[in-house]
Amino acid sequence: MKCRERYKSSFTSQICGKCDSLLNVVYDEKKKFSYSTDNSFWSYGEFMPDCSYKRLEAGSTNVVIADEYGLYFKVESTNPTKSFKDRGSVIELNKAIEYGYKEVACASTGNMAYSIAYYSKMLGIRAKVFISKHANKDKIKLIKGTHDADISEIDGDFTDAQNEAIKYSKKNNAFLTGDYCYRKEGQKTAIFEAMHDLKSVDTVILPVGNATLLAGTLEAVKYMKQSNAIKQIPKVIGVEAEGAKPLYTAFKSGTQIIRERPDTAADAIAVGFPTFGEESIKLLKELGGDMVTVSDKEMLEEAVKLKEMYNIEAELGGAASVAAYRKLSPEGKTIALVSGGNI
Repeated sequence: MKCRERYKSSFTSQICGKCDSLLNVVYDEKKKFSYSTDNSFWSYGEFMPDCSYKRLEAGSTNVVIADEYGLYFKVESTNPTKSFKDRGSVIELNKAIEYGYKEVACASTGNMAYSIAYYSKMLGIRAKVFISKHANKDKIKLIKGTHDADISEIDGDFTDAQNEAIKYSKKNNAFLTGDYCYRKEGQKTAIFEAMHDLKSVDTVILPVGNATLLAGTLEAVKYMKQSNAIKQIPKVIGVEAEGAKPLYTAFKSGTQIIRERPDTAADAIAVGFPTFGEESIKLLKELGGDMVTVSDKEMLEEAVKLKEMYNIEAELGGAASVAAYRKLSPEGKTIALVSGGNI
């Protein structure tokens, strides 16, 4: 994105070959968005990158009506690996196969590695995962023991792990997966599905780690409005943990994003320098969105309530959007995305 170099879809990386910055997917002929009849993940395939996809299960999650008037949960914990990460992983892994790779590499706080390992095994490709040694031990056990991924535990945070994944991918000819352009395209489908079910929405609240979901959602609602699929763009609110809030700080202060060392038990959103942070801030300002923070205590309280009241499994990061809803009490119809339930 920085040097504005353009590549054809045959370019086999998600990182610019000249400046090493992120790439974005740009469609030669952008189709007018329309809702699918069955509202399933793969029914939105025409709005995804071209690929001979093996259509493994992903997405197609439910919207649950809350007891409070106007609040709805988009429950992503019913994905195969119990998080919204599956929407992007199935795109990335299919692209890796199409490009002829035998191995993928990724950095993760836990959920993405689980998702990448799952789809890698399903598609018969090796997975190398870099993850902080401070990550959730149950997730590490699951990634390694159940799905055969090769794990390197890093003495650092997500950004340190990401740097190692980039180096490994270059040295070993592995396809770099994670919070990059193809994942973002897959994650847009969550708001496609939700808006199909609810038609008009005033507010969308999302947890923020690397801000890939946030950037993708903002791009998606802008696209839907341009296609006249929705009458108005909802206010999109990103939620960070109080102990990991680099995007919130930059957005509110109008300054550049400064890397933080995460200090939160919400490991799914424990990111100190969001990959899609700059793009998200630009879109938040353009579309009238906002950022908010919530405490670990507030997330825990909502995770417990989700289980007790709705039988919805939510880890701390997964409950961040609901905690933000309690704090803000927005008027009108609100979607709170419950991003994951790996607890």
